[in-house]
Amino acid sequence: MAAEGSSDEPAEGRPAEPEPERPARPDDHRADDRTVTPADAPVPPPTGKFGPPGQPLRRNAFLTGFVGGLGVLLAYAAYLAVRNAAGILLLVFIALFLAIGLNPAVVRLRRWGFPRAAAVATVTLGILLLLCGGLFAVVPPVITETAQVIENLPGYIDQLNNNPTIRNLNQRYDIIGRASSAVTAANISHALGGVLGGASLVFGTVFRVLTVLVLTIYFMAAFDRLKEAAYQIVPASRRQRVRLITDEILTKVGAYIVGALAIALLAGTSTFIFLIIVGVSYPLALAVVVAIFDLIPQIGATLGAVVVSLVGFAHSLTAGVACVVFFIVYQQIENYLIYPKVMRRSVQVSDVAAIVAALLGAAIFGVIGTLVAIPTVAALQLILREIVVPRQQER
Repeated sequence: MAAEGSSDEPAEGRPAEPEPERPARPDDHRADDRTVTPADAPVPPPTGKFGPPGQPLRRNAFLTGFVGGLGVLLAYAAYLAVRNAAGILLLVFIALFLAIGLNPAVVRLRRWGFPRAAAVATVTLGILLLLCGGLFAVVPPVITETAQVIENLPGYIDQLNNNPTIRNLNQRYDIIGRASSAVTAANISHALGGVLGGASLVFGTVFRVLTVLVLTIYFMAAFDRLKEAAYQIVPASRRQRVRLITDEILTKVGAYIVGALAIALLAGTSTFIFLIIVGVSYPLALAVVVAIFDLIPQIGATLGAVVVSLVGFAHSLTAGVACVVFFIVYQQIENYLIYPKVMRRSVQVSDVAAIVAALLGAAIFGVIGTLVAIPTVAALQLILREIVVPRQQER
């Protein structure tokens, strides 16, 4: 009985006695702190070399306005920087566009066993040969014709004086005397300024061409490294998809440039053969002009046709009419057979989209906008088809 009464279990109807408190130990305090501390409690920042960071600033109206004003000033400064560097940025964009278009040639040469440096050097040599050939075909005829005009200018003036109508007008209004009195020192200085401005324009154009050429070579040499560096900015979870879509866009841009070069080469070759048959002077120079203008979508072929037709009319009436007929027929073939088939195979853009894109690009960015309009539309179509449309279908 005594053993049963000394049992630890409390008897019925009698409350259990509280256990005596035992002295607390440091380990117990740390254990209690770990169990009581919430999971989302802020962790104190580690003390660094220069001490722990202070408390964040309190948000008030003054601080909000100050930060907002700084944001406006930074946005305006960025706008001024972009506006002032617009010319350089345009050259960089053109060089990058050309490097993307020429990269398929570099890749093809590497598949044939060329190292990347040798492949880039080969493509660069081809570009230099094309530029030198175009200049050799165009510049000498221009210089020759200009020299002939200056040499024959006195004869043209004598012919005007022998004309009865011009002689009568000169007797009435003293046209030659007024023209001679107009040549003053101010006009001479103005003409000198025009000559200096023309020289500045020529040297500026040469500088821009060399800048684009050097940047294009650099972008072609470092194309893979630049592309991989850009991919590292993308989150790792989306990097593979972004890589596939971007590679497809770059492939379409390269295919567009190759297709445009092929169409321009075909137009220049056809014009050269036709001008030799007709007998118009400087057929190679005019063929190069047609090929260069044909690189501009939609309107380039018409501009080249106008230039060649004017030269044909200057040669003879028959040659001029033949040039007009040739370009009308050739443009119909190019616009409805060659161009749609090449562009549909390379960038897969419809004719309506290509025309609208070219018009909008010319209205916004001029000739450069016309050149990049079609590959831009192809890239937007790919992004819409692969990203936007699937997301809309999931909703």
